[in-house]
Amino acid sequence: MPELASVTSLASSALKQEELFPIREVSRLTGVNPVTLRAWERRYGLIQPTRTDSGHRLYSQADIDAVRSILAWIERGVAVSKVGSILAKSASSRSVATPAYNEVSSDDWSQWQGQVRSALQNFDEPRLERLYGQIFSCYPLPVVFQDIFMPVWQELLLRQDEVGLRGEWLMLDGFLRGRCWQRLQLGRDDSRERVLLVALPGHCRELELLVAALLLGNQDVDVSVMGPGVPMTDLALVCERMQPQALVVFSNQPPGEEFPRQLARLALGLECPLLLAGDSADLAEESLAGSPIACLGNEGRLMQRRMQQFLAGHLDT
Repeated sequence: MPELASVTSLASSALKQEELFPIREVSRLTGVNPVTLRAWERRYGLIQPTRTDSGHRLYSQADIDAVRSILAWIERGVAVSKVGSILAKSASSRSVATPAYNEVSSDDWSQWQGQVRSALQNFDEPRLERLYGQIFSCYPLPVVFQDIFMPVWQELLLRQDEVGLRGEWLMLDGFLRGRCWQRLQLGRDDSRERVLLVALPGHCRELELLVAALLLGNQDVDVSVMGPGVPMTDLALVCERMQPQALVVFSNQPPGEEFPRQLARLALGLECPLLLAGDSADLAEESLAGSPIACLGNEGRLMQRRMQQFLAGHLDT
């Protein structure tokens, strides 16, 4: 079968010459008009396309991914002037956490994403299921979700107003949520330390929370998840009854001025440590420095490592 044959070729392919896209194609793929793309380059340095001898801009896949990340942050309420520092910090965290993965792997990930998009465009769930299994046979869990599936999910989320794409996003979202819940249930072990993971109302989507739970869990820690929307005022009572080893608040929203103070008040009412994960953890790190609240960051492998260090008493807050 063609798909089975592709597993070996994708996993062992050599780095090919990178495909480059003209600005009109980038505009079509992302929905950002050329004038805005040029402004992001000139005024803020957010993207750095290459130039042809005649001066025309050419964008790599990494540039396109950067445009989508910029859109995601703007949608969350972050000013475009502040996005550059956020992207730089995120890239730094990723490079520290994943030194073993090189450009060849990234090229393979793009090819897998292309197959996933093809399955979604045809609403072919059996093929999507096969691809899911094949990808897991080639890569560890963090790569499968954080580097292959979630970028496609985020791309479709940003473009779901386009004809047909909302259906594709809904299909992928439902498929991945089901697989995440399945893995969390199969991995449950009451003998391990338990950490409670929650998201406040409007701070993330359910799939983002479930993926975070998978990335945080390991052989020593069992992560229990409460679906998005738990009021902060209820968390002290929930922790009193569940008695977790730690409470992790997950948020992908830019923290408002009150957010650090709300977390500080919550920490005072808890008998267990309080940790913050997700995009908010990077954005709120400075304002929480010196507090009892640990910031785990937004990169899956780094979040897990920091949580282990914190539980072992080796991570300063």
